[in-house]
Amino acid sequence: MTERELTDRTASLVPPVEDRPRRTIAVVHAGLGQPSSTRLLADRLADATVRELEALGHEVTVEVVELRDHGHAIIDAMLTGFPSGDLASDIETITQADGVIAVTPLFTTTYSGLFKSFVDILDKEVLTGMPVLLGATGGTPRHSLALEYSMRPLFTYLRADVITTSVFAATDDWAQAGDRTRHDDGASSLPERIERAGRSLAAIVSARGEHAKPDDPFATTPSFLDMLGGD
Repeated sequence: MTERELTDRTASLVPPVEDRPRRTIAVVHAGLGQPSSTRLLADRLADATVRELEALGHEVTVEVVELRDHGHAIIDAMLTGFPSGDLASDIETITQADGVIAVTPLFTTTYSGLFKSFVDILDKEVLTGMPVLLGATGGTPRHSLALEYSMRPLFTYLRADVITTSVFAATDDWAQAGDRTRHDDGASSLPERIERAGRSLAAIVSARGEHAKPDDPFATTPSFLDMLGGD
């Protein structure tokens, strides 16, 4: 079989775009700067996941939630108990996704206050069973264990399905981001870790099928306008 025939045969096995199963990945990051290494890591993880899902025959949509844009709204939601406006819309986007990528900078060896405050305003049931890939950025590799002793327990408490592979990117990792060779200590390069994590998340999201969207407890509640007999 010629290379052209092999290419044509492979293409014939891929379903048309409109027939491909659809998956949505929500990317939540707490980067503060613009540009932000936290946003960069989140984007790289999303790209790796999308490539793997597309290779598995899926049509993929990525929705990015930047927590820095919701700083005041998050505090308001903590005080009132109810998120509103764009924040409420972005929370709905996350809860209706098929998988979540959550990335935070590390301060004083743990996740940022902005990141934790956002998690605190989420309903405790909305991430149950949700595949979640964790990522974090920090100054030195010494902080990498924060992924395991602070971030993973946080999402385990929310009963999310936390992906085994997580990714930490220190400042030095970005200087070697284009180098796929292993470090002197045998550790994988940042691109290798990102690709491995993307494969892990994609495999779970693909195998599970479309995420069952949580029921809206207020879906059948009439609006105030309806109760007042308005048009």
